[in-house]
Amino acid sequence: MTVLVTGGAGYIGSHTVVQLIAQGSQVVVLDNLCNSNPEVFNRIEDIIGVQPTFVEGDIRDRECLDSIFSTYSIDSVIHFAGLKAVGESSQIPLNYYQNNVHGTLVLCEAMAAADVKKLIFSSSATVYGEDAPVPYEETMPRGKTSNPYGTSKAMVEQILTDLCKSDPEWSVTLLRYFNPIGAHPSGCIGEDPKGIPNNLMPFISQVAVGKRKELSIFGNDYPTTDGTCERDYLHVMDLADGHVSALSALEYNGVHIYNLGTGNGLSVLAMVNSFMDVTGVDVPYSFADRRDGDLPAFWADASKAEKELGWSATRTLDQMMEDTWRWQSNNPNGYDG
Repeated sequence: MTVLVTGGAGYIGSHTVVQLIAQGSQVVVLDNLCNSNPEVFNRIEDIIGVQPTFVEGDIRDRECLDSIFSTYSIDSVIHFAGLKAVGESSQIPLNYYQNNVHGTLVLCEAMAAADVKKLIFSSSATVYGEDAPVPYEETMPRGKTSNPYGTSKAMVEQILTDLCKSDPEWSVTLLRYFNPIGAHPSGCIGEDPKGIPNNLMPFISQVAVGKRKELSIFGNDYPTTDGTCERDYLHVMDLADGHVSALSALEYNGVHIYNLGTGNGLSVLAMVNSFMDVTGVDVPYSFADRRDGDLPAFWADASKAEKELGWSATRTLDQMMEDTWRWQSNNPNGYDG
């Protein structure tokens, strides 16, 4: 099986590429490197002994996509490519719609032209909207999203649903995942954001390694156990395994939706304290104003994925912290050293 992985040089994509190769798939990666580093491919080879085929390009470039589908015998596509920062999406919404929505349209057009109609889409728990009760279940309708990032994911989900209705040969799996953290246990690959991190764990680990002075916690007056936001954090390797498991769902036509999470909500303060307890490294922090688009608390009901895909999150919170710190302490400047 040959899988095209868009955005495969990124955080989640690179870990998924490792797991795909490990289970025997041939992998072609398409990435424009706007938020990733080509050094990741050398690291993947260090881990698994094989480098995936890499094409530098953009999913909005139809000519590039057509070339990939004509050159390689692609069986299915795992689509990660897109912008993903909640706060940033409120500042530059057009960029998010251009990359995430238009990019997916171009990808689907190229897939249809090549008669490749199996797609796993990297969606998000944000599509459940700001008023959905927790835990989130796949049977819930998409709700009122609280930021352009979430809206772009919801729009793509609707587009893909309509596509499957119009052409029953398509098989699309929507993976709604929650908050991936951690790194490959080798310490060779991990989360390497450019600029100031938008996600919690790389911010914590960069403070711990001395790259940043202190952690900013956005809001301490939410209606939660300690006033800070609560999220469903899962190990990125569990998430990667979820994508490999989801390939089985592509044998069935239509739209398939799965939550990938642990089913437990943990607060930002709990995550900071857990990191300090596990690593023994102090992480100074201060509270800042709430961030646009953030919801107080949400977590998954992931029982459907366990029942139908045989997948569940198995790695512990301690493992998430240990692997995060191994990656960051071994690579204080990410892939640049």
